Amino acid sequence: MDILIKIAYLVASILFIIGIKKMNKPATARNGNQLSAIGMLIAIIATMIQVEVVTIPEILICIVVGSAIGYYISQKVQMTQMPEMVALFNGFGGLASLGVGLSDYWLKSVENGQTIDNITLVSILLSILIGGITFTGSYIAFAKLNGKISGNSIVFTGQHWLNFLLLAAACAGGAMVLWQQDMIAGIYALVAISLLLGVLVVIPIGGADMPVVISLLNSYSGMAACATGFVLNNYMLIVAGALVGSSGIILTDIMCKGMNRSLLNVVMGGFGQTSSSALTVGGKSDLVVKEVGVEEAAMLFESASSVVIVPGYGMAVAQAQHIIKELMEVLLKKNINVRFAIHPVAGRMPGHMNVLLAESNVPYDRLLEPDEIDDDLANTDIVFVVGANDVVNPAARHDKNSPIYGMPIINADKAKTVIVSKRSMAAGYAGIDNELFGYPNCLMLFGDAKATLTKVVNEIKEM
Repeated sequence: MDILIKIAYLVASILFIIGIKKMNKPATARNGNQLSAIGMLIAIIATMIQVEVVTIPEILICIVVGSAIGYYISQKVQMTQMPEMVALFNGFGGLASLGVGLSDYWLKSVENGQTIDNITLVSILLSILIGGITFTGSYIAFAKLNGKISGNSIVFTGQHWLNFLLLAAACAGGAMVLWQQDMIAGIYALVAISLLLGVLVVIPIGGADMPVVISLLNSYSGMAACATGFVLNNYMLIVAGALVGSSGIILTDIMCKGMNRSLLNVVMGGFGQTSSSALTVGGKSDLVVKEVGVEEAAMLFESASSVVIVPGYGMAVAQAQHIIKELMEVLLKKNINVRFAIHPVAGRMPGHMNVLLAESNVPYDRLLEPDEIDDDLANTDIVFVVGANDVVNPAARHDKNSPIYGMPIINADKAKTVIVSKRSMAAGYAGIDNELFGYPNCLMLFGDAKATLTKVVNEIKEM
């Protein structure tokens, strides 16, 4: 039976690796997700056979209850709420790791008086520390994305020193437990400090840094799971945790490169802390803009030969991805070339725009990254910006006082005409004005993106 369990874990690990590899491309991502799910099912069944602490009926009850909650959430959560849901899932993973580490210590050391070997004990301490940080940090990220607390950077004097002292205290508490295993106060202190650290390391991060935070917390949850695998001596959990942790770090690195910023710069506190003169106050702007109506916008689209659509979080809020797909189809019928420029940090989580457009069945080959399309934007008749703000702001190229200075952007301003669909002149998530809106080749199409574009599409159909 032990051999069969190890073989099952090996098969599950292979399915995880193949699944992650397939997720690298949109066309095979769904199949990759299914293979990974099958691998997880095999791992769960193998663990159920192996486990001795709880009974099979208890495990089945937990699976049924958890599956019911997951199904309910999947039916209720809208695509615009995906970033918050991902943040919560990361937090639940951290909480599970903290709970396993704490319960394993309590069962072995406190109740049974066993001597825990140092490797297992270090793994327990890491499970508690990383799990606690992941749990509260993910909840703060959820609250920021959900609007329950301010999405801006929350900073105070001596914040980084306080974080450093708390981390040192956590290490000291862990050392106390290693020196004397029945030092329960050290475990309690570690739990409290880890939960507090999770709050303090995420509140100073705001603005357009949130996609990086989501992927980083995802990595934390994987590392916590990996440490828990050592606690339980479960090879499958070690492999799965290592895969999640490493892939999360790689994704975080990709996000940081997409913003031309270092991970340390993000973690130490991002947008919202520089050059208050660059910030928008009260959502007002001094820019002089030119507004375009529905009929005029339709005429511009109809007379174009090439259109590039730049989606942003505003598209997600308006649930406009389906009417965007219809706009694409109408323009294609008129022999107008339509492509999408997807910035890696557009939206509130990595791949947010890709997921929304895939939901409306936009062909994958029309979704291009900035470096694939930027050089061609000067030859493009219309760049249509839907709810994006910071990722098309030319200030990133030249304004050293701007919080987003140095971040690679989509060069929408190079196009012959730019049409921007926005509800108002309110600033984007980084909290700054977009100077593009005042450019002579830029036209503002105000109103709800879904409602406005529906009118534009109807106008084009009648031409």
